Amino acid sequence: MTGLSEREQEKLDAAVMRRLIDHLDANKDVQNIDLMNLAGFCRNCLGKWYKAAADEHGVDLSSDDARERVYGMPYGDWKEKYQTPASPEQLAAMEARAKEGN
Repeated sequence: MTGLSEREQEKLDAAVMRRLIDHLDANKDVQNIDLMNLAGFCRNCLGKWYKAAADEHGVDLSSDDARERVYGMPYGDWKEKYQTPASPEQLAAMEARAKEGN
């Protein structure tokens, strides 16, 4: 990418991450299994990536705190309030994706 300083790119990257988190928060009906089946990542992945970034930058952050940043609440609370049981179709799609190696 040309024309952007490293600082400008970091600011834009951070703004996009915040917007993605806000978008996922506004669409709690979209289940993690659907995200995994369609895009190969989910809210839990984002939490793991957030934790990895904290580790890379020497920031002391627990995995639970990283996941809470993504979910906007403790994961157990989100799961209890918003996660629905996976349908047989969702599970079959996830199994098929795993067999493909994605």
